[in-house]
Amino acid sequence: MTQEAVTVHVSSTSLKPALDAIGKAMDQRFDRLLQVPADSSAKLYDAMRHAAIGGGKRMRPLLVVAACDLFHVDRERALRVALAIECIHVYSLIHDDLPCMDDDDMRRGKPTVHKAFDEATAVLAGDCLHALAFEILADPATHEDPFARCELVTELAVSSGPSGMGGGQMMDLVAEHELYDLAGVTRLQALKTGALIGFCLEAGAIMGRVPEAQRTPLRGYARDLGLAFQIADDLLDVEGSAEAAGKAVGKDAAAGKATFVSLMGVEQARTQATMLIDQAIAHLNSFGEEADLLRAIARFAIERDR
Repeated sequence: MTQEAVTVHVSSTSLKPALDAIGKAMDQRFDRLLQVPADSSAKLYDAMRHAAIGGGKRMRPLLVVAACDLFHVDRERALRVALAIECIHVYSLIHDDLPCMDDDDMRRGKPTVHKAFDEATAVLAGDCLHALAFEILADPATHEDPFARCELVTELAVSSGPSGMGGGQMMDLVAEHELYDLAGVTRLQALKTGALIGFCLEAGAIMGRVPEAQRTPLRGYARDLGLAFQIADDLLDVEGSAEAAGKAVGKDAAAGKATFVSLMGVEQARTQATMLIDQAIAHLNSFGEEADLLRAIARFAIERDR
């Protein structure tokens, strides 16, 4: 895939060309990575392909590419990191949809993996996508510097583990029986959703070998974007359609979970999301047009319908 295919100039109101391009890039790479073998493990590969290829916003891979663009990282290397984060995201969705978790039947407009195959295959498919993410990052093709690769692996492990996405998922499960206040919901979502978004921006800095002290603006952008993204998700759960979302809506309210919308109300939540996006974009003031894609992603986060 050529660099120009992803780095289109994006307006403040549309990310469609960039999202289409990154979606195509991810599908092509998953297709190559998950070639189905002619043996009895074929079902596992079929399940992984079912979950990984086609559909989804691909926001996290696009964030990685946009962050890498700030520091002129080679496009093919950036796409390898983008593929790794998408492996983690897809694994989390497979497990999140299981009957022991959220028990969902639809994801990305098609049957969830445990419905299309079976629960055991779904668990294995998620496990293997998780493993593939770290295999990709550890490969010298991702970066010639072993210290950069080690930092990528460490950051993704932290972001997806108990002090990141995994811990947030546990808090989300408990939320069905324990009513969180606004601080609790903010903490939950900073872990469940925000941690991986934070990795996407951190990865760009790591790939560009940017010193730790110079990463503060990217971390501020990621923090505010992550919260705004989740508020938008909560609004879609209340106001959106299952057809547009490609999954069930209204589940949080049915489960009695506290969300940004239930605690703040629709209008205040929408206002808060807009304020967070303005803050996220302000964190990029030290960058020029090379940050335009990140700015457009921030705006899209609260304008989307899925």
